[in-house]
Amino acid sequence: MHVIITGGAGFIGSQTAEALLARGDTVSIIDAFDFGYDPVHKEHNVSLLSKHEGFRLYRGDIRDRGLLQQMFTDNCPDVVVHLAARAGVRPSLQEPDSYTDINITGTLRIMETMREFKCDRLVFASSSSVYGSRTQGPFRETDNVDTPASPYAATKRAGELFCANYHYLYKMHCTCLRFFTVYGPRQRPEMAIHLFADKIRRGEAITMFGDGSSIRDYTFVNDIVQGVLAAIDTPLGFEIINLGNCSPIRLDKLIDKISTAVGKKPIINRLPDQPGDVPMTFAEVSTAKRLLGYAPDTPLDVGLKAFVDWMNEYDPI
Repeated sequence: MHVIITGGAGFIGSQTAEALLARGDTVSIIDAFDFGYDPVHKEHNVSLLSKHEGFRLYRGDIRDRGLLQQMFTDNCPDVVVHLAARAGVRPSLQEPDSYTDINITGTLRIMETMREFKCDRLVFASSSSVYGSRTQGPFRETDNVDTPASPYAATKRAGELFCANYHYLYKMHCTCLRFFTVYGPRQRPEMAIHLFADKIRRGEAITMFGDGSSIRDYTFVNDIVQGVLAAIDTPLGFEIINLGNCSPIRLDKLIDKISTAVGKKPIINRLPDQPGDVPMTFAEVSTAKRLLGYAPDTPLDVGLKAFVDWMNEYDPI
C-alpha cells in the first residue's frame, strides 16, 4: 500500500509513518517544517524515517497545488492521511485568518487533488475540541458540536463537514478521527505534558491556568497510531470516530503524576483560565472499538514514564 501523510514529519505523523514503513508499506510525506516550534525536531523525525527504503519526503505547503499534483503524479497513493494543520487553541484566537487558510483551504486542496487523481480514501485528523465547552461526559460522536469554543475547533469541524460533503458528492471514503489530547515521545515542545515535564526537571516554574480542576482525556501516541492504522486499512464510507483513552484526569493531578515521573517537585505559578480553553474532554470509544478494533491500553503513569525516558535521552540536561 502507498500512503501519503500530510504533516508527516510531526509528532503523530512521523510515528504513523514509521509504523507503516515497519510493516512494509510505502510512505510519502509532505510537511512545511514551520509553525509552532523549532523545525529541528521535525528534521530529527525525518532522519529516523529516512532509514527506510520506502520513504519519500516532500518539503512544502499543503496549499501548493503544483506540489500536491507533483506528489500525486509521482506516487499514485492508495490512502491519504491528512494530519497537517495549524494546531493549538490559544494561538487561534490571535491568528484566526491563518488557521482558516491552512486548516480549511489546505484541507480542500488535498481533497481536490485526491479527486483529480481518483484517490478515494482519506483519513482526516479532527479533534476533541469540536465538542466545545462542556462539563459532562463522556463525549459521543452523536453529540451536538454546533458551538466550538475556538477558531481552531471551528476549522476542525469544517474539515469534518467537507469530508461529509465529498463523500456525498464523490463517494470518497472519509474517516474523521477525533483525537483526544495525544501525548508521548516526539510531542511538540509547547504542549502541556512536554512543557511541564521539561520545566520541572530543570527546576523552573510552570504555569497552571485555572484552579487545576480542568479535565483532559490524555491518550498515548502508540494507541492513537494503532487507531490511525486501523482507519487506513478499513474504508468505511463516511464516519466520525473518537480516539481517546476513556480515563480523564484533573490538571492538578496530572502535574502530580508528571512530577513523580520526573522525580522532582513542581514550582507552580497560577493564572486565570484562558479564553478558548474548555473545562473537560472525555472520550467514549465504543464506535472505535466496533469499527476499528480500537483498544487503548496504555495507562497514564506508564505513558508518562515512557515520555520522560524519551525526553531525557533526546534532550538531556
